[in-house]
Amino acid sequence: MAFDFETIKQLNGKTLTKVDASDENIWFYTTDNKAVRLWHQQDCCESVYVEDIVGDVSDLVGSPILRAEVRTEDGEADYGDLLYTYYELATIKGSVTIRWYGSSNGYYSTRVTLAEYDVDEDGDVVWSSEDIDW
Repeated sequence: MAFDFETIKQLNGKTLTKVDASDENIWFYTTDNKAVRLWHQQDCCESVYVEDIVGDVSDLVGSPILRAEVRTEDGEADYGDLLYTYYELATIKGSVTIRWYGSSNGYYSTRVTLAEYDVDEDGDVVWSSEDIDW
């Protein structure tokens, strides 16, 4: 089961070893052998993706996260709902804002999903909170 999108705050105080970013997934790997994934499982009549990343994600690696927060902005799309989700993370080296764009006909969710994974000593994901049938 995935966590609520606001639990990005769990990264506060963590030190990242790596960040992998695409327009469909953002992965944050921590020094305590965890990985946090942001993504959205696409469904009919919706579009959710990373629209923009402001800042250098390499600034998030190697120093503790001082701020990890999320905010949203609602709007209206041409044919339904619009939701921007902003994830802001900062270290002493700099900050990054990840903006997700989500539009839907109003029936489907445009929320970003967050899940935590265990990572083995080789850096491979071995377990996910998604795997539990709550």
